[in-house]
Amino acid sequence: MARREERGGDRRNNAAEADSDIVEKLVHINRVAATVKGGRRFSFAALMVVGDGKGRVGFGHGKAREVPEAIRKATEEAKKTMIRVPLRESRTLHHDGHGRHGAGKVMLRAAPPGTGVIAGGPMRAVLETLGVHDVVAKSVGSSNPYNMVRATFDALKGQSSPRQIASKRGKKVGDLLGRRNDGVSGAVESAEG
Repeated sequence: MARREERGGDRRNNAAEADSDIVEKLVHINRVAATVKGGRRFSFAALMVVGDGKGRVGFGHGKAREVPEAIRKATEEAKKTMIRVPLRESRTLHHDGHGRHGAGKVMLRAAPPGTGVIAGGPMRAVLETLGVHDVVAKSVGSSNPYNMVRATFDALKGQSSPRQIASKRGKKVGDLLGRRNDGVSGAVESAEG
């Protein structure tokens, strides 16, 4: 019996540790009013982005009568909907990407070291919580934060690593990355072999 309790305790500790390194960012808060018999009733809608800074990110929105409660709901939803995005050298994207949601369109480009996160508003929040350090991003169309965040996620879902592509095609990663049998590559392969 004691062993079961110990194992359950370990699981809870692991969950607490996983939550401790999660970065939360408030992207947007909106006050909405419902007109009722006695006047207006105000409530708040919060848009949150969470990520571990190592390739996982999620977003959520919550509504409540009080701001802290709306933020809590949005954070919980964001943690449940986290996605994994492959990163190159743990700092940038593997390739360029385009995303769209409604009238919001975004373009993401991989960048060399030292570029930094060149992105605005909601896109910056998503990319920073994801753990990207070098990227160039552009938003075209709607500046609605909800559409921009969803369009950014659409672009991120399209990211794939050379390892994923190689496994789909049944090849080795080296074959995809351009190790051909020309003079230079052949010399490298013979030196390695």
